[in-house]
Amino acid sequence: MAKITENTLISDCLQLNPNAAEILLAYGMHCFGCALAHGETIAEAVSVHGNDLEELLAKLNEGVE
Repeated sequence: MAKITENTLISDCLQLNPNAAEILLAYGMHCFGCALAHGETIAEAVSVHGNDLEELLAKLNEGVE
């Protein structure tokens, strides 16, 4: 089973977790619609938006298939 980490690209995160877009939106992160999503990691996005990285990773990994 794959795991989403701080180094996972946002675009890959969206493929790993079918609920990722909804989770990111709940954290005020609209990154998945951005052109940078293909080259930006979860950690980089969190640093811009000021969210709790560990909390977000836990949520994102809840729905990983």
